[in-house]
Amino acid sequence: MVFLTRRILLLTSLALFSGCERQDAPPLDQQLYVWQRQWTSDHDVALRDSRTDFSALRVLALQAFPQAGWSRARIDPALLKRDGRPLIAVIRLDGQLKSLDQDEVTTQIQQVISDWQALGLSLCGVEIDHDAGNARLPAYREFLQQLRARLPASLPLSITALPAWLDSRELPALLSTVDSSVLQVHAVSDPRRGLFDPVQARQWANAWSRITSKPFYLALPAYGVALLPGDGGAPIVESEVRLEREGKRQELLADPQQLSQLSAKLRADPPAHLAGLIWFRLPLANDRRAWSLTTLRAVVRGDALSSRLALKLSAQEGLYDIGISNEGNLDSAWPERVTLAVRGCEGADALAGYALQQGPDLLTFTRLHDGRIAAGGQRAMGWARCAHIDQGGSNVYP
Repeated sequence: MVFLTRRILLLTSLALFSGCERQDAPPLDQQLYVWQRQWTSDHDVALRDSRTDFSALRVLALQAFPQAGWSRARIDPALLKRDGRPLIAVIRLDGQLKSLDQDEVTTQIQQVISDWQALGLSLCGVEIDHDAGNARLPAYREFLQQLRARLPASLPLSITALPAWLDSRELPALLSTVDSSVLQVHAVSDPRRGLFDPVQARQWANAWSRITSKPFYLALPAYGVALLPGDGGAPIVESEVRLEREGKRQELLADPQQLSQLSAKLRADPPAHLAGLIWFRLPLANDRRAWSLTTLRAVVRGDALSSRLALKLSAQEGLYDIGISNEGNLDSAWPERVTLAVRGCEGADALAGYALQQGPDLLTFTRLHDGRIAAGGQRAMGWARCAHIDQGGSNVYP
């Protein structure tokens, strides 16, 4: 009887202890920014292929600029209705605006809400993207307080936030006015230092978690930019739209390997109140400065990343089309050099981006400038009219 009593007490203690053990943290939510001002048919495929990995869409809806005024993004409501994921309308108020006209901005936002609802879109929130300097945070807080009071109480309000705000005493009061915040940890310093620093991003996230008591997200980069020489010394940033400007472009690209490692660490040990990650931006098929969706999905899933470049030949009556394919899940730079073992070649040529050297038994394609092959994509390099090309004796040099 004593043994049975002790056994019951032991089992009860184990049950109580196990009930107090820390459970695995829920997986971090993964969302997407849809940041194109003009929607195209490419959005249909991109939205469809992103559905399984991203829970919500934060869609650029409206922008205000100092000289240009207000501009609506030309969304495709039919695609968004069919997609069915929660929608957050993002209102971009340029940081160079001298002040925020409370009534005008509120009226514009209310009109967006009304118009989207009339189109049958179910809004789940509004996000204000305003790069206010620290000196203007008190005025920004008052603006957000009044905006919150004039928006539907059922509609969550969030803001995009800057790491520089960590130095301001106004930050706790500012964050108290909204339901959540999105800490942008990319493209927030001198672009010559790069788009993103994973160590600094983690430090900022930890610091943010100690200040806010509300959910926050990290905005992470899945894109690149180019730097062009500026007139005053500071570089000009070229992003989605090509600028008609002379000068050598310095390409900067967020490193998928770095972001994959940071994502894994955040999933394993998230800072307090971190609700998820939001990736900038939804990649379209023709977006030359965004990761491919294949690479972005692999990073989000925590898959091992690799590029697998392979030579692709297609022949018809001795005329070979020569190309390279990327059979991995990681976007790759164009190969630096490709050599083909050949026999009996009458002629050959390279396409734009490569130069050709032709010998009696070897064709050598050499890269002239940088470019990328998307994961799952391919690129034509040239052609050759030969009696035979030995694919087994040919080589691709990354």
